[in-house]
Order: sequence, then C-alpha cells, then structure tokens
Amino acid sequence: MEPVNLKALDRAGLAAFVARIGERPYRAHQLYRWVYARGAEGFAAMTDVSAATRRTLAARASLPTISLVAQTDSVDGARKFLFRLGDGETIESVWIPEPRRVTLCVSTQAGCALNCSFCLTGRGGLKRNLAAWEIVEQYLAARRLTADGPPITNLVMMGMGEPLANLDAVVGAIEHLVDGDGIHLAPRRLTVSTAGIVPKMAELGRRAPYVNLAISLGATTDALRDELIPINRRWPLETLLAACRDYPVPPRRRILFEYMLIRGLNDTPADAKRLVKMVHGIRCKVNLMSYNPIPGVPYERPEEEAVHAFKKRLEASGVAAFVRRSRGRDILAACGQLRAADADGGADTTPLAAVGA
Repeated sequence: MEPVNLKALDRAGLAAFVARIGERPYRAHQLYRWVYARGAEGFAAMTDVSAATRRTLAARASLPTISLVAQTDSVDGARKFLFRLGDGETIESVWIPEPRRVTLCVSTQAGCALNCSFCLTGRGGLKRNLAAWEIVEQYLAARRLTADGPPITNLVMMGMGEPLANLDAVVGAIEHLVDGDGIHLAPRRLTVSTAGIVPKMAELGRRAPYVNLAISLGATTDALRDELIPINRRWPLETLLAACRDYPVPPRRRILFEYMLIRGLNDTPADAKRLVKMVHGIRCKVNLMSYNPIPGVPYERPEEEAVHAFKKRLEASGVAAFVRRSRGRDILAACGQLRAADADGGADTTPLAAVGA
C-alpha cells in the first residue's frame, strides 16, 4: 500500500487517517503540531510519540519535502531558492528581509500560462499547478534554510504562476498557513496576487476573505493592458474594477493595486490621471514598482524622478500610493524575473548586467 502523504491532508483528513491506523484522536493534533509548528522532517524526530506509533507511521505514511537545488544571495540581502519538486519540475521562492518584516514570496504554479509581456515566468508556459502542500512546503523549507536570520512574518503569493488559476490549492495552503496550531501566520500578513481572473476573485472573497488581495494592474487603458497582460482581453478593465468594487474587503484593509511603471509606456501624467479616476470609490492603495529588465524584452525602467512624480500626482488626488523597491534584481529574483531553471535544470544565476539593466 502506498504511504499516505500527511502533508497532503487537511485537518479532517489527518484525523481520519489517525483513526484508520487505530490511534486516539489527540494524535492528529500532535502530528499536526510536529509537521507545521515544529517542522519535523521525519517521524523519528517526534520524541513525544511512542516508538510503536512512530514505527506504524513510518510504514503507513510519509512526510515528503521539496529539495533545494540552489540558493542565490543578493547584495541587498534577499535570497532566491530554486526548489525541485517530486516529479522533477522546478519552482522559485524569494526570502526578503526588511527592517520591520521578513517577506516570503512563494510560487503557486510551475510556470505560468498568462504570458504577460513584462514577465519572464510565462516564457516557458505552464508546466502544472502546485498541490496545496507544495505551496506550504516552500514556507517550511525557507524557514529551515533561513534559521540563521529573522523569522518570516509575511507571505505573498506573487511568485511563479497565477494563484487564482489554482484556487483550490491556494485556499488549502492558506488554511494551513494561518492555522493557529501550526504555522500561525496572521491573515492580515498574507497576500494573494492576481492578474485579474474575475470569477475567481469573487470565489476567493467567499472562501478566504481574511487575506489581502493584490491586483496586477499595469495599465490604464485596455489597449495597453491587452499587450502587457493578455487576459485583459477576456476580463477588461471595466469588468476587473467592478469586481474590485464588489470584493469583500475586510475592515481596515484595502485592495492593493500593483502598478509596474515602464519608461514612456505607462508612466505619463495622463496615465496618473486615468489611474486616479479608475480607482475612485475603491478602498485601496497603489504600489508603484519600476519595471525589472528581463532578457529579450525592450521595455526600460523609468527614471526615479518619473516614479516620484507619478506618486505625487496620485497623492495629490487623494490616492494612497507607495513606491515598492525591487529586491533581488541582481539575481533575477525581483517581480517578473522568476523562471525556475534553465533547460538543463540548473539554477538561473544570470547577472543583471547581462540582461540590459
């Protein structure tokens, strides 16, 4: 009989497994704490579980993990992890320390089907969705690998893939990430980002309304957004913004609009004016990011002066705006730069200078 992957079970599934092997109900809680709160990598580590039970678990269950292929450290302190999954596919996660928080950016798919023109991930297409346990395992692995640094306080699903295209697994992962008996991340410190899959936005709002929602906006006209984020042809800006107005934003929270500024393309005063009009009436804030160069794409980063001028125009009209500094650009770990592995399966350590920054 194939061993049961305990990490693939939710709380109810774990309780059912414990009953099947003849253990008392409290054992499910005990196992859950060992896996998620303490990060046990094997049953032998579970020292308060009887030896007989540990032998049964070793015969009937498994605790798989994802394997580290490579770690690349940025000059700014960020760390990029290249992980290999059980079937050989690879994904990337990024650990980002800041003075008042430590953010982990995780992937929800191996590859991506959206093919946004400013993003490296979609160049290789979608390989497959990640299982919920593989999303959570990025946190558990990163926690082990950064034990020498400050603890992870925030988690963003902004890595490889479109989270809402894998919503069941994302919601399953969220349930483990916020569970008070295990990882216990504060829901307000967990953010799910989407390029705008409108029907799934409403579903996320029903199933996990306590997490933050981020929208990759990128443009203020449908013509440009069609080029940058092709799913806009299916759910154009008017439809997307209507969904944002209907979204059940928790009290004292705001939708986050991520707006990547590209020199001469979407960073003009006219764009700022349209953006103000677009978000009117939505409880939100706008994160401004500068485009991060990727190989083979002619877009350019805007000048710092243009970024701050854009921000001032938004603020002058009453829109909360912030400039998000790119982290890990020198190791291709910044937004839009993740691509997992080269064709030979090795880590991507291309220096930023080689891609035209």
